[in-house]
Amino acid sequence: MLHKTRGIVLKTTDYSESSVIVQVFTEKFGMQSYLISGVKKSKGRIRMNMLQPLHLLDMIVYHKPSGNIQRISELRNDPVFESIPYDVVKSSLAIFLNEVLYRSIRQHSADERLFEFLSQSIEVLDHLTKGLANYHLWFLLKLTRYLGFYPQSRSSSGSLYFDLKNGVFTKELPLHLHFIQGSLVNHFVNLLSCNTETLEQVKLSSLERKELLTKMLEYYHLHIDSLGEIRSHLVLEEVLS
Repeated sequence: MLHKTRGIVLKTTDYSESSVIVQVFTEKFGMQSYLISGVKKSKGRIRMNMLQPLHLLDMIVYHKPSGNIQRISELRNDPVFESIPYDVVKSSLAIFLNEVLYRSIRQHSADERLFEFLSQSIEVLDHLTKGLANYHLWFLLKLTRYLGFYPQSRSSSGSLYFDLKNGVFTKELPLHLHFIQGSLVNHFVNLLSCNTETLEQVKLSSLERKELLTKMLEYYHLHIDSLGEIRSHLVLEEVLS
C-alpha cells in the first residue's frame, strides 16, 4: 500500500553497484530503511545528491508493517537547501548532528513532535546567518526534551553545578564526576533559555565551546546506552576554531 510521508535522511549505505539502502526518520513511520535502485546511474530518477545528511524529503512509499526494508515510489527534496551543502560550517554542523541523531533515534513508530522539531530546526539552520558557532550546542540541548532527559529547570540563581547524571541544577557538589561547574553552568543556562534568533548573544570562547560540547556528549552517553562513540565533532571543532 502506498503512503505519503515526509522524511529526514540519516544514513546512506551502498547495497550494490547501483543501489543504496537509505535510513530515513519519517514523520509517519519513525525510522525506516529504504532500498533505492539505480541511484548511482546518471539517468536515475533519484540521485545521490538528494540523499545527503539531514536532507528533507517528501516521499511516496510502499510500507509493510512487518518489513525490514521498504521501497520508495517517489521522492523529492522539500525544501531544497540553499546553503547547507555549500557552506563549510553548516555542512560540518549537519554531518555532526546527523551522526548524533542516527545514534540516538531508534523508534520504528511515529513521533510527530520530534519530527516537527527536527524538520523546523534543520530549515532554520539552512537560513541562519548569526550564531552558527553555537547552533549545535543549542540543538543538542533542545533535542533532549524529545529524547526524555531535558534538564530540570534551574531551581535558584545560586546553583553552582549541573549534575549530568541526574539532569538537575544543584548548589551542592555532586558525589560523582559527571557535572558542569564554573562559567560553563551559566553558558549552559543561557543556551537553555535562548532561541535561534538570540544564539549570537551567548558569548563563548573556542575553548569554552569545546568544553561544553564535551560535557553535552557526556550527558548523552549517560542517558542513551547505545549511543556509541561520536567522532564527527572533532572535525566540527576544527572548523569552528
